Amino acid sequence: MTDASPALLLLLSLGLCCPGAQGQKSMVTAKFYNSKTTHPQSGKPLELECESSVDSGVSWIRQDKSGTLHFIVYISTLSKPTFKENQMMPSHFGTFKSGKSYRLTVKSFKAEDEGTYFCTVNYNQQLYFSSGLPAFFPVTTTAAPVKTVPPTTQGSQVTKRDVCLQSHEAETSKEKELNFFCEIFIWVPLAAACLLLLIALVITIVLCQKTRRRRCRCKRPANGKPKMNPKVPSQQI
Repeated sequence: MTDASPALLLLLSLGLCCPGAQGQKSMVTAKFYNSKTTHPQSGKPLELECESSVDSGVSWIRQDKSGTLHFIVYISTLSKPTFKENQMMPSHFGTFKSGKSYRLTVKSFKAEDEGTYFCTVNYNQQLYFSSGLPAFFPVTTTAAPVKTVPPTTQGSQVTKRDVCLQSHEAETSKEKELNFFCEIFIWVPLAAACLLLLIALVITIVLCQKTRRRRCRCKRPANGKPKMNPKVPSQQI
């Protein structure tokens, strides 16, 4: 196997792998070497483990956020790593093989290392992919700024009830003023009319008494009939 064989093998296998990639998915599995690891940490190492049911070599591939695949390394059955661009052992990665376990170590994880990692196995001219292993920094949420409310003094504390009471008092004073004016416009004419009626009644009583006195001054005869002068018969000529 030449130095360029892993990349060529990957490209050729992608054209022949469709039946195998969709078939036995459990042949190869990718996971974090430390079961407690959930996210990578910036500047710290990250160990990935690929377990294969066959011992035929494993390739590690990373898919970035844009969906582009990047070949990282091919680890042979003899534990020999072959990296991209004929690099025997880049300082950024490390490999280890134990039985059917193939391990990839990112020595100092950075932002450009984020992505979904796959390990592949070429077996019987078919390429088997593991399920994707996402390795992204945890999303940090910034807390919203807390608004500080200045303390209020007892004199400046105005509650809704106080506002309602003030508005109610204002409405009550307005109603009182309106009622006062209404009473003036109603009772003053009524009192004047009553006064006029009283004056008219007094005048009527006084006039009645004067008329009665005049009638009482006339003397009647003893027999109760008024004295009448005898009529003289007229003489006809």
